[in-house]
Amino acid sequence: MKAILKDKRFHYLIGGSALIVTALLLIADAWLMPWYTNYGAGITVPDVKNLSLDQAKQRFEEAGLRYEVYDERPNDKLPPGHVMDQTPSGGTIVKPNRKIYLMTSAESRPSIGMPSLVGNSLDNARIQLQVRGLKLGSITYESSPYRNSVLRQSVAVGENIERNTVVHLVIGDGVGQRKVPVPNLLGLRLSQAQIRIRDAGLRVGDITYIASALYEPNHVLRFNPSDSDSLFEGTSIHLVIAEKPNVQEFIESGVVLNDSIPRFR
Repeated sequence: MKAILKDKRFHYLIGGSALIVTALLLIADAWLMPWYTNYGAGITVPDVKNLSLDQAKQRFEEAGLRYEVYDERPNDKLPPGHVMDQTPSGGTIVKPNRKIYLMTSAESRPSIGMPSLVGNSLDNARIQLQVRGLKLGSITYESSPYRNSVLRQSVAVGENIERNTVVHLVIGDGVGQRKVPVPNLLGLRLSQAQIRIRDAGLRVGDITYIASALYEPNHVLRFNPSDSDSLFEGTSIHLVIAEKPNVQEFIESGVVLNDSIPRFR
């Protein structure tokens, strides 16, 4: 035993072993321990929804994370270039340098051409707006003989607008809240009288034919009401039209007459 202790090789072995152990401890302290300490540690993903892409980028860089935009979609509530959704979601614990996937609002929103609604019923106009993704705004009623018919629209026909645009309508009340002058119809041809009635904002009512030797056929003998200088818009004017006296109708075999069809001479 004393011989071994006095052997120089034994002392070299002991010294070498100590140096190796010391080196291993230094390596562990410098590399293994930090690795072990950070193993399982994570980073909380920031919630960047509704933020602009530039703001989201800054948040990720500060957190030591990466990002990628994987989809763009139109969005009516966010301006273009803002984050609509993210994966993983905000608050999730991830490893450093993890990539976060983003869905952003599209830079350009689809537009549609404004349809013509004038002359359509209110119900039909409402349907046309709905199928195009537009919204019906205020409804204002205006004096007009055309009941529940669209008189005007707030957006010009053919104008390119975004979906969810609000369109305001002016609708006819069907009776009229103001009075219009009654045109003089006596002696006019039926076609002329009808035009004047409509141009005045009134309606053509019943048409009755009476034989007359004083007036040319198909001319206005009388009209009703005629005792007023003005009437409310949409009021009907009934006409009495002259026809030739002593008109005889010959019924041929196999012919069926329809007396509901007005006879013009």
